[in-house]
Formats: sequence, structure tokens, C-alpha cells
Amino acid sequence: MAKKLAIALAILMLGIVAWGLFLESNAVTIVINGQQVTGPLKDAIGAAGLVVALIALFCAAILLVFVFAGIGISVLGCVVFAGMILAWLTFPFLLPLLIPLAILWGFIAITRKTNAA
Repeated sequence: MAKKLAIALAILMLGIVAWGLFLESNAVTIVINGQQVTGPLKDAIGAAGLVVALIALFCAAILLVFVFAGIGISVLGCVVFAGMILAWLTFPFLLPLLIPLAILWGFIAITRKTNAA
């Protein structure tokens, strides 16, 4: 599913690039040293600028993936910690029951890990 979606998005992106280069050529003018670029060099410069912009956006997307993942983990940790504090404040009488259960859970986890190996 993800592979098909990636292929579809790549084809869509190539279609947008082709549309921007070939059909909307009058919308953008390239000026170098005060002179408007014309001729076949105009398309090459436009394509090179598009490639540079694409690489920059791809790098920014990778950076944002890591930033949002880090923020998500931090937010999830804060939510879990706040939930534990609220549960402790709401049900303080369960703490004597939960401590032995946590110790028992740890022993079971250790024995299952050593048996599996």
C-alpha cells in the first residue's frame, strides 16, 4: 500500500513539475544582471532552480519528520506522566495493591525473557 502511494505521489509531483515548466512559462521571468534570460538556456536554468528547490524541500521534510517525532515522544511522555499523577491522586488506595502487582509483573517478564532465549 505504501509503495503504491509513494509511486502515485511521485507521478503527481512529476506532473506538477511538467506543468510548471512547460505550461506556465509566462508566469515566471528569470533575470540575470538586469537582462531577461531567453532561448533554450531559460528552460535549463528553470529546471535547475526547480531541482534545487526540490532538494531543499526534501531536506526540510526530513528535518521536520525528526523534529515532530521528537516532539511527539516528549508530548506522549508528558501525557503518560500526568496520567500517572492523576491516577495516584484519584485512587491513592490502589497504590498498596499496584506495588506488588508491578513486582510480580517484573518477575514474570524476566522469567519469560530467560526462557525464550
